Amino acid sequence: MKKLAIVAALLPLTACIKFGSEPPPALLMLSSAATIPAGEIQGSANSAAILIQTPQTPQELATVRVPVHTSDTSVAYVKEAQWVEQPADMFARLLADTVTARTGRMTISERQSIDRPAALLTGELRSFGVDARTNEATVIYDASLRRADSAVFERRRFVATVPVSAIDRTAVGEALNQAANQVAGEVADWIGK
Repeated sequence: MKKLAIVAALLPLTACIKFGSEPPPALLMLSSAATIPAGEIQGSANSAAILIQTPQTPQELATVRVPVHTSDTSVAYVKEAQWVEQPADMFARLLADTVTARTGRMTISERQSIDRPAALLTGELRSFGVDARTNEATVIYDASLRRADSAVFERRRFVATVPVSAIDRTAVGEALNQAANQVAGEVADWIGK
């Protein structure tokens, strides 16, 4: 009987126990400004191919949270802001969509590239967050490109900054999406047809 009384007394406390944090009201994602027409067929016989690898990232971007640089040596994260997945994966897809839409190139997987010589785009997503000192969203992508049938790599840094009105989920998400699309467009123009 005493055990039942103890259990009954502890039951209301179980409602106070929380494992993990509350999810944000909405998750952020990237959307491509370049569109690929639905139903369009690309063939490897008449379209140059490119393999776009997911970029490497520093540890601060190996998360779904949005980093805010408060000084040269400290990073915080935007309150209630989370991506649907890690930025490198979303950025690679954005690059693929933009390159396909702007250049007509067919984006292929690593397995497909074994059978067919293709251009190769690799790189490092160095920054994908906000600088609190300047109130700007910043995307920095160090790209390496090996053109098809070449053993030589070209390397180029792409930087885009977009002002943010406030360091909150909505403003930061929109600004980073705009900066990511700007970088993707510049990368597509560099790759060319």
